[in-house]
Amino acid sequence: MSLFWIVIRRLAEIEERMATSKKVITRDEWEKRLNDVKIRKEDMNKLVMNFLVTEGYVEAAEKFRMESGTEPDIDLATISDRMAVKKAVQCGNVEDAIEKVNDLNPEILDTNPQLFFHLQQQRLIELIRNGKIEEALEFAQEELAPRGEENQNFLEELERTVSLLAFEDVSNCPVGELLDISQRLKTASEVNAAILTSQSHEKDPKLPSLLKMLLWAQNQLDEKAAYPRINDLSNATLEDPAV
Repeated sequence: MSLFWIVIRRLAEIEERMATSKKVITRDEWEKRLNDVKIRKEDMNKLVMNFLVTEGYVEAAEKFRMESGTEPDIDLATISDRMAVKKAVQCGNVEDAIEKVNDLNPEILDTNPQLFFHLQQQRLIELIRNGKIEEALEFAQEELAPRGEENQNFLEELERTVSLLAFEDVSNCPVGELLDISQRLKTASEVNAAILTSQSHEKDPKLPSLLKMLLWAQNQLDEKAAYPRINDLSNATLEDPAV
C-alpha cells in the first residue's frame, strides 16, 4: 500500500474516532440546561416590540403595548407614515413616495445621495414598465445622467436600467429582473431603513439576527457534541440527537 493511501486511511480512522467520541447530551439534560438560563420577560417583550415597530406592524404594536405595558422607543404614529412611504414604492408610485419622505424629514434624501438615486432609478423603471419610452429617455438624460457623471457606480446602474429599452421581450433581457416586484421591494426596504435611521432606530429588527446567531452556535456545537437540536425555527421544536 502506497504512503498516500496509508495517510488517507489514517486520517479516516482519526475522523471516525473523533465522530464517535462526541459527547452525547440527552434531552433531559439539555432541557435542564435551557431551564437554568433565566431571561426576563421584560427583555422578551422588548424584543417583540422591536420587531413589530421595525417591520411596521403599527396595530399589533399598539395592542402589544396595551397588553404587555411595553413602551416602543419611537412614536407609533410615525410608523403609519413610514409604511405609507414603503407602500407607495411597492406600488410603483415613486413620486408620491419621495414627497412623503420629504414631508417626514427632508434631510433623509438630502444627506443620502445613493438612496435618492435609487428612488429616481425606480421612477425610470416604472416609466419603462408603463411603455413611456420617450419620457423615460428624457428623465434618464435630465435627472439621472448628471448623477452618473459624478459617480461611477450610479453610471453603471443607469446603463443597466436603460438597457431595458433595447429589448422588446424583457424576458430575454439580461437585466429583466429590474422589472420584477423584487426590485420594488428592494428599493422600499432601502427607504424604510433610511427613515428608521433618521429616527435613531435600528434599521433591522433584532429577532432575525438572534435566530442567525442561534443557527451559528448550533453549527459550532455540532462539531463537539450530539444534542437536541432546533432544526425548524418556525416551531422551535427540539429534535433528539442522532447517535
